[in-house]
Amino acid sequence: METLNYRFEQGARRLSAAPEVVGVVGSGNLEVLIEPADLQGACTIEIHTAAVGFGAIWQAVMRDFHARWQLADTRISINDMGATPAVVSLRLDQAVETMLGDAK
Repeated sequence: METLNYRFEQGARRLSAAPEVVGVVGSGNLEVLIEPADLQGACTIEIHTAAVGFGAIWQAVMRDFHARWQLADTRISINDMGATPAVVSLRLDQAVETMLGDAK
């Protein structure tokens, strides 16, 4: 297992809904926990992955996600069992969209 941590500063969108979990850890999949947190405007992402050695790919996917959503005061935890970058992006977007839907 490998643990990767990312922090993105100065986001513009805050989520106020209760924490959400999307996805299921299983064969080739992952789960995402997303929750509001007082992080002085930052978004933190912690990844626990069984696919060791793919830090550069994770970093690119996380950077793209942050550019798309610009989250602030948000903590994201990912438990991964080898999901593809496309699945990672899909699950992250589902988590944010679920929280935005709950806030309506």
